Amino acid sequence: MNDKVIVITGASAGIGAAVAEVVARRGARVVLAARRREVLEPLAQKLGGLAVVTDVTHRDQVERLRDRAIEKFGAIDVWINNAGRAIWRPVSELTDADLDTMLTDNLKSVLYGIQSVLPHFKQRKRGHIISVSSGLSRFPFEPRRSAYSVAKSAVNALMANLRVELRDGFPDIKCTTVIPGVVSTEFGVNALHGGVDNRKLPNAQPVEEVAQVMADVVLHPRGEVYTRLQMRDLAARYFSAEDPAIVENQPPFRAP
Repeated sequence: MNDKVIVITGASAGIGAAVAEVVARRGARVVLAARRREVLEPLAQKLGGLAVVTDVTHRDQVERLRDRAIEKFGAIDVWINNAGRAIWRPVSELTDADLDTMLTDNLKSVLYGIQSVLPHFKQRKRGHIISVSSGLSRFPFEPRRSAYSVAKSAVNALMANLRVELRDGFPDIKCTTVIPGVVSTEFGVNALHGGVDNRKLPNAQPVEEVAQVMADVVLHPRGEVYTRLQMRDLAARYFSAEDPAIVENQPPFRAP
């Protein structure tokens, strides 16, 4: 990857750690951000990168992450907004606090990342912002993750608007939204109000596959990418339907 400097949030485990492993093997220099120092620092040392303990729900800590990366490597080429958190509560039971937490953890954290690195990218007239969304931003597969779905839908809109904002003045600043489905990580276990272990769900995508897709996007930027082609095909069927409620009563939304 020609010594690209790649900042990855939520890098202590799951998708973030897997992406760090893949891009480091391909020659990137990685800056890893997460809250758990005891996990983050050994991974960064293993990959020859930099660990910056960061809570991405605080703008000042995200800005410090940017500054540490530039101080260490001189510049940033790619910024991956990966950190996030799920929830296990349906719409009918959501509280104000639930929604506030989901928007802070999953949407504001992305905004802080974008706004922190964007001036640096504009100065260089190039760069790449990648934000990890979710298939639940497009499809109501699991209504108990309702507020997470809401927040990730907002991430999609945020990134789409950013792409258009930068399109004419900064065509070499690329913006990519990555949309995975169920990924075999511990993500679900850490959901607000509990949840299911993604690693035990049928057909969960291996995290290494998702990491490979994201590494490929670093080399070949696209506006949006699903980590499984079946999801892209489902999106075409779902959003072209005259009545999406009809599609929601068919597989894969309902068991055959």
